[in-house]
Amino acid sequence: MSGETIISIFLGIGLAASTGFRVFLPLFALSLAAYNGLWDLNDNWEWIGSLAALITLGVATLAELFGYFIPWVDNALDALAVPLAALAGTAVVVSTVTGVDPVITWSLAIIAGGGTATAIKGAAAGSRMASSLSTGGLANPAVAAVETGTATVLSLASILAPVIGVVLVIVILAFVFRIYRKLRPKI
Repeated sequence: MSGETIISIFLGIGLAASTGFRVFLPLFALSLAAYNGLWDLNDNWEWIGSLAALITLGVATLAELFGYFIPWVDNALDALAVPLAALAGTAVVVSTVTGVDPVITWSLAIIAGGGTATAIKGAAAGSRMASSLSTGGLANPAVAAVETGTATVLSLASILAPVIGVVLVIVILAFVFRIYRKLRPKI
């Protein structure tokens, strides 16, 4: 496996993790990067770098970002976003991984991309629900700001420095796992 292939895997996994916080933001970032020639995508996924995809994903990103700042609407968005994050996480890995057999690419995309996105989105949705129940939704805009900031930083790091992006993913997943262990029921 070449260094370029490994970097493309890191890029995909970093963006997949970012979809766990915001579904469309990492896709928009990837589209912007591909449109400007920063990253080459798999042949079947080059459409993500088109002007039409860039505009569409930009509008979807803005709608998603604003929607998350409205208490209780954000919970409805989370209900939709959990399965969408899994799909988006899978899609970004498939679109970015190069130089690997398609069976390996899709397996990696489903397990690492979809799995990472789903784990992070599930934790984020749980924290938002806890915020809604404990504060009546008043703290939800703060939660949304932290999630949006994390998605932005993770997307930028993944595109500009994929190795740093993967390190951030590992840190985030360790944090999520640590909280899960503290909150799970003791048997």
